[in-house]
Amino acid sequence: MLKKFYKIIIVPYTLFLLYLMFFGMGRTQFDDNLLTMEPIISTINFIKGCISWKDIVIIVVGNVVMFIPFGFLGWIFSKFKDLKTLLFAFISVITIVEALQYFTRMGIFEVDDIILNTFGVLLGFLLRKFIEKRLGNWVV
Repeated sequence: MLKKFYKIIIVPYTLFLLYLMFFGMGRTQFDDNLLTMEPIISTINFIKGCISWKDIVIIVVGNVVMFIPFGFLGWIFSKFKDLKTLLFAFISVITIVEALQYFTRMGIFEVDDIILNTFGVLLGFLLRKFIEKRLGNWVV
């Protein structure tokens, strides 16, 4: 039941997420290509400089939570039932997406985004394993 729902929803969800990453939340094209290569430090500096907790939640927590569904890709593609394969594929794809943001100037290439997004996939993978263990056949 859950797998069938997931198969239906993951493609539109992915398209929505790509829309947010390139056009959503009032994005406009930057004048210059922007690159942030200071892992963790740039996110800590962002949090320190933030006036609003809402901004922190939207940016930092959102970068994790929005990618949890990709930890469930093993339900569609059996090769992604293995964590190493899933993470390798995801890191490759998200790096390409970040590079596209850089080259189109519709976002910033940020190493922190790759780290936070990958953490979201890891959480999703662990949640998928937990659900499969607890719900068993009901997941099918």
